[in-house]
Amino acid sequence: MSILTPAVTDSDQLHRDALTVLQPGFVGTTMPEWVRRHLAAGLGSVALFARNVVNPEQLAALTAELRSENPDLLIAIDEEGGDVTRLEVGSGSSWPGNLALGAVDDTGLTRDVARELGRALATCGINYNWAPAADVNSNPRNPVIGVRSFGADPELCARHTAAWVEGLQQVGVAACAKHFPGHGDTAVDSHLGLPMVDVDVDLLRSRDLVPFLAAIEAGAKAVMTAHIMVPALDPKLPATLSRAVLTDLLRGQLGYQGLIVTDGIEMGAIADTYGMGPGTVMALAAGADAICVGGGSTEEETVLELRDAIVEGVRSGALPAERLADAAQRVRTLGSWARIESQAQLGEPDLAIGLRAARRALRVVRAPGRAFPPVTERPYVVSLSDQPNFAVGDDTPWGLSGLLAARFPGTRTAKVDSADATPELLDATVARLLAGAEGRSLVLVVRDAHRYEWMTAVLERVLTARPDGAVVEMGVPQAAPAGALYIATHGAARVLGLAAVEVLTGQ
Repeated sequence: MSILTPAVTDSDQLHRDALTVLQPGFVGTTMPEWVRRHLAAGLGSVALFARNVVNPEQLAALTAELRSENPDLLIAIDEEGGDVTRLEVGSGSSWPGNLALGAVDDTGLTRDVARELGRALATCGINYNWAPAADVNSNPRNPVIGVRSFGADPELCARHTAAWVEGLQQVGVAACAKHFPGHGDTAVDSHLGLPMVDVDVDLLRSRDLVPFLAAIEAGAKAVMTAHIMVPALDPKLPATLSRAVLTDLLRGQLGYQGLIVTDGIEMGAIADTYGMGPGTVMALAAGADAICVGGGSTEEETVLELRDAIVEGVRSGALPAERLADAAQRVRTLGSWARIESQAQLGEPDLAIGLRAARRALRVVRAPGRAFPPVTERPYVVSLSDQPNFAVGDDTPWGLSGLLAARFPGTRTAKVDSADATPELLDATVARLLAGAEGRSLVLVVRDAHRYEWMTAVLERVLTARPDGAVVEMGVPQAAPAGALYIATHGAARVLGLAAVEVLTGQ
């Protein structure tokens, strides 16, 4: 060894490995100096969110800058298509989401959509996508999965999860099946609390685990854990922190050898229950290889807190050194795969496939004896919505108001939420809507109407007076079709809205 080359000590390697397993986000559209320093010190991944994206050119410049510090860097994003988009947060997605693809049930189409979405990511320098959601949406009142799932049938979810994984990875973007062992049968959002899936092992194996096994067989490079309690698997710890779930089940019984990454460690289910630092150490000890952190506004202090918690966990014996070293090596192995795959010549994504898929996803029901003439001039568009899905956020536009107003200047629009539909205000709200719709085509746009009694009440009252109205359901279509014309889009992506507008306008 040259006397000019300092020896790498065990302590240096420990700190380096601790940084390697973290997958933090950051604020800004250029690389912060603190991120540059930690990349040089061993950080193996970064996570990008909508706050980091302006346009494809800016994003490509940012990822090139990040990768100049570490060619094997994993650059992650949460781009499911459909309702959950980071690339197109300001406009809505060009790609239908999982429920729409499941409604079509053409695995070739699903594979093609995922491939072209992956091509769009890869041309921006992103090589690791926290998608697809492999959850079986068995609870129709689920507040956080819903349209992010391919559906309620395990076999349907399995074949489309596999197709999505294959399509994405064909263009060198690592897929990440989530949320293991299945977040579909929950009534609590794990961003806010700790959900419970209290079913027996036989049901888990025949329902929730089926799509994950398909993802593994399709070669998924990563699997993301769920912050959920599954007493049949571990009565004491949530899946993210459970050796029984991650090591015994996922690694052992299912034979998975790829990267295991946690869902956001800052989410309430872990941070408010165990703490971010202790939760990080427990997750790694349980078998996780990478820690997602950064859905909030991550700063250097958070990265240092988690790095130091990992180092202390090793020194205290809570986290075996060999377990951390194994986790860090899995991160580096995936980073090396992504670097090699990124050298392929990809070409531009086929954006047209998104609209073709969206058209096929629509379910259109026309009520007998009640005509809805095509919209040819200024309609009245009412959007009924409750709190947005936390994973979707409230920055992405949804609905048809903007699309129809762009086509028909003078379109009138109204928004109604639960505060407008209390027993005291319901009559006045309905009267206001009917007055606004007088002399115009009426289009009522809802999302998950089956979950909200107030929404059902508004729909029933308005349609009683205006039975010629159209209803467009842009969530999970559990409620019975209503109106003279009913369109279920199976999601609220912009491209699904475009397809619905084509039907409304007689195209």
